[in-house]
Order: sequence, then structure tokens, then C-alpha cells
Amino acid sequence: MSVHPAAREVLPSKEEKAAAVRSMFGAIAPRYDLLNHLLSLNIDKRWRRRAIDLLRADLHPDGRYLDACAGTLDLALELAGRSWFTGKVFASDFTFEMLERGRHKIEGQPVVTACADALRLPFPDATFDGATVGFGVRNLADLDAGLHELARVLRPGGRLVILEFSTPWWTPFRQLYLFYFLRVLPLIGRLVSRHSRAYTYLPASVLEFPEPPELARRMADAGFDEVNWHPLTGGIATIHVGVRRDD
Repeated sequence: MSVHPAAREVLPSKEEKAAAVRSMFGAIAPRYDLLNHLLSLNIDKRWRRRAIDLLRADLHPDGRYLDACAGTLDLALELAGRSWFTGKVFASDFTFEMLERGRHKIEGQPVVTACADALRLPFPDATFDGATVGFGVRNLADLDAGLHELARVLRPGGRLVILEFSTPWWTPFRQLYLFYFLRVLPLIGRLVSRHSRAYTYLPASVLEFPEPPELARRMADAGFDEVNWHPLTGGIATIHVGVRRDD
């Protein structure tokens, strides 16, 4: 899929991406939650609930789970807050400001945080019974390396659930959505976050990101079987699920 020329200007090179993303999310952390809920009309909360449903952590309620690229910890909290959950969630993100912004949400919850790069996770092989990534794999400097790293820390049979933005497939809705995504969203994001480029980067990165069939193929190449995907809200977001292969 081609990227809108105006949006492409803000995409950093692969070599610069990690530093650029860390700096950008550090800057917008104070208003990140507000903008997430405002720009999605609170639908993002429903998406997170669905992602945790598909993790099937109820099969191992006392297990250890990873939430990589955890941001302000909403997805980690969605799992930790389930009434049947008796395990522990390890939430990692390489932007310290994002983790700090969400820390108050997890008081009294079985969640521990680690400031860590998803490309070099500080956990032994086969540590986790399952893993999630919410709106994070799109920002990795090396997507394939990140998928392999997630496979490394999962035990065989562990499920990986990726919640990520995508683009609608139905043409009338797609055109309306792209107008909002490329014109309206950056304006609102810029006004609220006071960051000149973050909410232009967002649509650019989504439009550049692999379509669901391609991401599924790359998950399979990284060590996952039974890969499938579930479009949400007409394709605005998509949940990918894979099961760690027993190599």
C-alpha cells in the first residue's frame, strides 16, 4: 500500500526509528491516554477486551504473561484485572515516561514493569505462557527481529496476541476513514498533544505497516503456528493470534 506523500515525510529511516519513536512517545506521554480515547471514541477499550479474550489466559490463569510495548499499561491492566486471573503480568516498554504515566493504574494489581527494548527482552527463553502487544509492533525498528524475540520468550504452545491499527477494506468507509486519518486526526492530535509530528507519524506508520496476510506470514516465519487475524470495527484495527511452535 502506498503512503500519502505528506505523511511519508515524517517516517524516520530504519536506522533512526528507535531513537525517534522513544523521543516522540516520551514527549506525548502526558496526553497519550486522553488522545487514545478521544480519537477512537473509546472504542480502543473494547478492542483491548477482545484482545485479552483471544489470549485465552483463562486456560493458565496462574501463569506468567508478557505485555510488550506496554505503553501506559492499559492492556496489561485488562488482563490483570480479570476476576479469574491469579498469575502475573510483566509489562515492558522502552519509553520510561510511558510506563511512569501508567504506573498509578496498576497499584494493587499483579503487574510488574520493566523499561526494556522489545528487540532485546531481558527474559530467559520460554519464560511466558502468553504475550500481548497493543499498538506496538508497528513502531519496532525491525519487525521480524521483534517477532522472533517474542517467540523466544514464549514457551511452546504459548499464544501471542497482537492488537494493531489497520485500514478498512470496504471502499466507501475506507475513503471516509482515510480522510479522517490523514487530515482530521493529525490536526486534533497536534492541538491536544502539542507535538508537531507525532499524530502525522501515526497514520503514516499504519499505512506503511504490512496488511494482515503479510503480517501473518511473517509471524509464521518467526515461529508461530495457527496464525489467524480478526478485523475490528470495519478493519480500523486487527487482532493477530499465533501459537508458539514447538521447535
